[in-house]
Amino acid sequence: MVIETAFDTAAIAMGGSIACSGACLTVVETGAGWFAVDASAETLSHTTLGDWREGDPVNLERALKAGDELGGHFVAGHVDGVTEILDRAPDGDSLRFTFALPDWLRSTIAPKGSVTLDGISLTVNEVAPDRFGVNIIPHTQSATTLGAARPGQRVNVEIDVLARYVARALAGEGAPCPN
Repeated sequence: MVIETAFDTAAIAMGGSIACSGACLTVVETGAGWFAVDASAETLSHTTLGDWREGDPVNLERALKAGDELGGHFVAGHVDGVTEILDRAPDGDSLRFTFALPDWLRSTIAPKGSVTLDGISLTVNEVAPDRFGVNIIPHTQSATTLGAARPGQRVNVEIDVLARYVARALAGEGAPCPN
């Protein structure tokens, strides 16, 4: 895949990582205003990347460097799966989105916890048995693809890294503590 970017592509190392709508991908080639990545069958089957068409906007984020400010939630770029936007409604200056809560996601989404949607780290407002909601502030609306997102659209989901391991441990799949 070739992705157009405003990043200084001369500063992108071959083999470097760039999160593309949440999926951490390896740069395999660069040119003026673009970079190329390869996407495996595993990536395509667990993300929305296979849905992309030429010209689609993509959220891009460079990998965190040691010493950089860590503002917000920790995001690894390891997409767990896909969910769907059920509703979008104005809420003051914000937009309130409701997303489907599939079975595989239920034990890892909690009110006031974090979730990453298309590479955007967000706080969960509420959780119901089959859905969860988030608010998107004006800055996030204008700086990311969520500002134009509509019901029916699929988005990549990365669960909170701590929730991932807690859910695994509670399911009896965690490694035994050595002490």
